[in-house]
Amino acid sequence: MLCTSLHLLRSSWSNQRAAFIMASSPDLLMKLVASAYSVAEKAGTIVRNVMSAGDLGIVEKTGANDLQTAADRLVQQSICSSLAKKFPKLTIIGEEDLPSEEVEDSLLALGQSEDILKHTCPSQYSGIKEEEIVVWVDPLDGTKEYTEGLLDHVTVLIGIAYGGKAIAGVINQPYYNYQAGNNAVLGRTIWGVLGIGAFGFELKEAPAGQHIITTTRSHSSKLVNDCIAAINPDKVVRVGGAGNKIIQLIEGQASAYVFASPGCKKWDTCAPEAILHAVGGQLTDIHGNPFQYQKDVKHMNSAGVLAALRNFDYYFSRVPDSVKQALVP
Repeated sequence: MLCTSLHLLRSSWSNQRAAFIMASSPDLLMKLVASAYSVAEKAGTIVRNVMSAGDLGIVEKTGANDLQTAADRLVQQSICSSLAKKFPKLTIIGEEDLPSEEVEDSLLALGQSEDILKHTCPSQYSGIKEEEIVVWVDPLDGTKEYTEGLLDHVTVLIGIAYGGKAIAGVINQPYYNYQAGNNAVLGRTIWGVLGIGAFGFELKEAPAGQHIITTTRSHSSKLVNDCIAAINPDKVVRVGGAGNKIIQLIEGQASAYVFASPGCKKWDTCAPEAILHAVGGQLTDIHGNPFQYQKDVKHMNSAGVLAALRNFDYYFSRVPDSVKQALVP
């Protein structure tokens, strides 16, 4: 009788302990973001190593403005293989069309950010499963700028979507601080989750009363310029990379991101959108429609991009009807 009671007591304690461990362990989303952070840090190192080696391995995909480098290929292999190894049921969609092959162990990053794991997962995401998540990967956002030495434009993007919505993102800037001198810490990683916030930078707003527009550097057109002109901006900043442009918004260097043209893809916008939304900003197409990130959606954002940290409605109200009519969602 005593043995039976002791067994029941131990069984009860064991069940309580298991329940406590399950309750206190990080939810899937936080584990994924923590791993994506580690993977993004590794990606930044790969990007710098390729540049330092001196052979960028450039190929043209569809033309001179659509390039692929060895960094694009190696980083995508690193991100996709690292995440798939830890989360085998994820859907991972990368920009580069690469053959399936075994990835060297040196490219894998299987660590995780302990700081991120300290954050409590928002309740609306606490029960999601691996197979319900889609990860959108741009291994080198701003490839053309990378080949031209405009290194501060370059980012690595890992966007996490659930239910078709961008809910978390990680952005690595491999060359952040690269002009600050030999003793500067090179590179940084920004991350964000809806319902928690975004981290790794200092949130700032653009100067009050000024309309500073950030837009494409190498994919401009009459439509893009007509849309920008309608806003009557005080300043236009033309730079490469969607990730770079969103960073300009959250650090107060620009007040709106305007790209009235097809060309941007889901892997360009998923991570930046999640981070912008996590700090109260907004990103849509030119019609004000939210982007969808299910695994079977078309990759092209055919109706352009409009984003702002604050006063989104003002910028949306200035988009000409002629521009809206020219861009079909």
